[in-house]
Amino acid sequence: MIPIFEYEKNKNIAVFDRTEDAFDVSESVTNIINQVKKDGDDALFYYCEKFDKVKLTALEVTKEEIDEAFDAVEDSVIDIFKEAAENIRFFHQNQIREGFEVKKEDGIVLGQRVLPLEKVGVYVPGGTASYPSTVLMNIIPAKLAGVKEIIMVSPPKADGKIKAEILAAAKIAGADRIFKVGGAQAVAALAYGTQSVPCVDKIVGPGNAFVAEAKRQVFGRVAIDMIAGPSEILVIADEKSNPVFVAADLLSQAEHDKFASPVLVTNSMDLALRVQQEIENQLSELPREDIARVSVDTRGCILVSKNIEEAVALSNRIAPEHLELCVDNPFEILPLVKAAGSVFLGRYCPEALGDYFAGPNHTLPTSGTARFSSPLSVDDFVVRSAYSYYTPEALLKAGDKIAVFANREGLDAHANSVLVRLKELKK
Repeated sequence: MIPIFEYEKNKNIAVFDRTEDAFDVSESVTNIINQVKKDGDDALFYYCEKFDKVKLTALEVTKEEIDEAFDAVEDSVIDIFKEAAENIRFFHQNQIREGFEVKKEDGIVLGQRVLPLEKVGVYVPGGTASYPSTVLMNIIPAKLAGVKEIIMVSPPKADGKIKAEILAAAKIAGADRIFKVGGAQAVAALAYGTQSVPCVDKIVGPGNAFVAEAKRQVFGRVAIDMIAGPSEILVIADEKSNPVFVAADLLSQAEHDKFASPVLVTNSMDLALRVQQEIENQLSELPREDIARVSVDTRGCILVSKNIEEAVALSNRIAPEHLELCVDNPFEILPLVKAAGSVFLGRYCPEALGDYFAGPNHTLPTSGTARFSSPLSVDDFVVRSAYSYYTPEALLKAGDKIAVFANREGLDAHANSVLVRLKELKK
């Protein structure tokens, strides 16, 4: 049963504490990466048979396989995928940035170019649950950014195929190439390339501990989006909140995995007790009860605060991945929120809206990193490059100052690169 604490008496309680979650897979991941670097496709076939229990003869998904999968998904579901994709495009197109150019005196021109990445790898999990929503959330911003080629990887099922819904979502989102490979070996293939899988500039998408560690190890060779931890939700609810709604929202994250963290902060002990009981009522109806039960019992808690303002202050310390404001005046409370991956406002905006349909990205910072990190966006798929142009007249005005600056740093060659031009110009 999810425990209840009075916050005033338990101010040092560790919420979303990940210190016990970690288990060291670094050596295993290093070995996998080295094997892929050495043996390329042969290593991918080997690990696919070892981990996914299927012997493949080809890694790339064919157009025929994609079309077959698309046709296998019910039309009603395809329509939902398409509508969700439109919502995601609508939201993310507002993130598209243009470069700029400014002109100053003496013909000086300064500017910044916003350039799409050439190739991006998108990892899509295929373990205890598979997520076509992840396909849409990761590929659509990349397409809007103008990425030239998007390579998707996902582990195959026992029949050697990727789940039909994932391939259907990939077709809707616009993946360019898809490969049947998962785990740390997929990350290694995207980072270093194999005979079949091209190397990319950046790898995005969630995964298990092995995928996360592989992304950590290849960072620097390629860029990555983030090292995502287990899912988190923090619900701030006042005394008017419906305990059935609140319990359902907490369980929506608890069912992700055993390390997920569902937390309620409320100003009402009565609501706390009712939510505690309602969680028990709903747990017994969940197909993934065994997973959600461990999450609730070991990673969940209910904190009773003095008021909603104190609840928000606590949330800012925690910096949750998902934050729900189940109050009458969410837009008045929103300015108080300083750190959260994504915020859901009001009593009829469950976190699941963000997972699938509303439009904001569901790839979010976890483990308190929302204090300094942001959700996945179009910005993650571009680079910004600055440029400068100085006329001879402009350099004559600034040259001596630049030389003084460089000399103060002890970089005489820097100064000289300006002085030789000044000497020429002053002839």
